[in-house]
Amino acid sequence: MGLGATVVRRRREGEYFDVLETRDEEAREEALMAALSAHVAQARAQAPYYARVLQHVEPDQVSNRAALAALPLTRKSDLVPLQAGRPPFGELIAIPPGRLARIFVSPGPIYDPEAPGRDFFRFARALFASGLRSGQILHNTFAYHFTPAGAMMESGARALGSAVVPAGPGNLEQQARAIAHLRSHCYAGTPEFLRAILEKGDELGLDLTTLRRGHVTGGAYTQALRSWYAERGLIVLQSYGTADLGLVAYESEAREGMILDEHVLVEIVRPGTGEPVPDGEVGEVVVTLLVPEYPLIRFATGDLSAVLPGQSSCGRTNTRIRGWMGRADQAAKVKGMFVRPEQIADLARRFPGLGRMRLVIDRKGDADTMALRVEAAGEQEGLAAKLAEALQGVTKLRGDVELHAPGSLPNDGKVIDDLRKVE
Repeated sequence: MGLGATVVRRRREGEYFDVLETRDEEAREEALMAALSAHVAQARAQAPYYARVLQHVEPDQVSNRAALAALPLTRKSDLVPLQAGRPPFGELIAIPPGRLARIFVSPGPIYDPEAPGRDFFRFARALFASGLRSGQILHNTFAYHFTPAGAMMESGARALGSAVVPAGPGNLEQQARAIAHLRSHCYAGTPEFLRAILEKGDELGLDLTTLRRGHVTGGAYTQALRSWYAERGLIVLQSYGTADLGLVAYESEAREGMILDEHVLVEIVRPGTGEPVPDGEVGEVVVTLLVPEYPLIRFATGDLSAVLPGQSSCGRTNTRIRGWMGRADQAAKVKGMFVRPEQIADLARRFPGLGRMRLVIDRKGDADTMALRVEAAGEQEGLAAKLAEALQGVTKLRGDVELHAPGSLPNDGKVIDDLRKVE
């Protein structure tokens, strides 16, 4: 994706968090690839997990995206057994646990580290894009107990020089009264909770008009909710991140997808594999986190998204993604046996040149059924029969095969579509 001469970047003072956001694309890629080689070397030297996983990798050879794509994935679903077997962090961290600033506990349980220092989770960039500035007050309704979301927003706000109200979730009346009394400027929390607070403020006759900005994540931010906030004159933007990675991508006021953070390398891969898909194709989000204390390399999130073409009209030049589009871990049990996206990916490798594949699972009477839908150009004699035979060989289950025109299957990242109703 090249920089066209017609791209206009507004550079008014204070418009961007830092100069990294408007870098020339080639300069960014060169810097990221140089950082990647050093990052792999450091991870191998200081994190025992990567010393094992990358023992045959030469760090100085990992200097481009093709080399990155050849490295093994570490899945979020791997963290629970890894941490159970080698507590507390599965030997993925590159710092003694006692030197961490905080240790969080997420459902699983998964233990997430926070290293000392300024804005470890890098949410200052996203909060800045949402309009929070030094000297303002952030009303933070994310939980502070065990899970990291509250601390993520607080550290980002403090890095901007903003005060924080550690409100946490719940107690609508107290939330509304605190905002009215403190004259808070910006909200942080889930998308729908802000509406509940504002409606409670209306009910109580409180003046919440100082609250003009919001930063939301951790839930569905629907168009109806966006319109509701816009009608009240609020600018409420969202971000995408995880407890393990911190910030991955964020919205700007252009609202044209989510712009990648400057300290992550993101790949979109075919679910069940580590193979990158073309830009625009929906796949699983895989992130390499360029943070020395927790050097996650090719961390498969299990989330679906897609790369958007071009650059944001706000002037930020980094790659954009469509945001969270569902889950990639689509394993399903059929007739007592699991079928997985990896098996469909194996089929695709056996039949190169075909388009998307989608295994549709349904029920006819009391029996489970499978149909493999495949995009194939033109008439290919015997293809359906060969695919059916390969499907049975891979899954140990019989299934029908349906051939479809190229581009006709949905671009939604689904590899296994389970249509059976839960009784």
